[in-house]
Amino acid sequence: MELIITGRNMEISDGMREYIQKKAGRLDRYLRGIDEASLELTRESAKSADDRHIAQLTVRVRGTILRAEERAADVFTAFDAVLDKMYRQIIRYKTKRRGKQRLQEEDLMPPIEEYDEEAPRRIVRTKRFQVPPMDEEEAAEQMELLGHDFFLFLNGNTGELNVLYRRRNGDYGLIEPELA
Repeated sequence: MELIITGRNMEISDGMREYIQKKAGRLDRYLRGIDEASLELTRESAKSADDRHIAQLTVRVRGTILRAEERAADVFTAFDAVLDKMYRQIIRYKTKRRGKQRLQEEDLMPPIEEYDEEAPRRIVRTKRFQVPPMDEEEAAEQMELLGHDFFLFLNGNTGELNVLYRRRNGDYGLIEPELA
């Protein structure tokens, strides 16, 4: 498994890099076939000191992307929390892939002794709407007018469907899907 570690607004020391590689290297034990894992560590100037460090872990496995994000007062706590969250996502992913069978004890990671399967999620509402072409700025205005956190639109510049979403810091993100 290839682990890519990047830092934004912070320097990643050798000791920190070793700690991360040692702990994140165990992901292979719990989920075989991981193509790539990337960890982004960010230091922000937040109002609350508890949310100053952000760890975002993305794992790519067999065409599926698992992602987790956690915030904490220090970078090590944020990393440990995001790793725990990723372990839970791996359990959920493996459970779904096995057709709702109970996982064998050796498939679970050490600290977890028992896992109760979640009730299956249902689609309870379907919406249909027209998607006129617009640019990113128009999509942002429309999203604000609707009071939503995301907005699906046909990008007039590219002719493709895009998703605009609001990030936690108030900025916007743009998802440009690529067919696999």
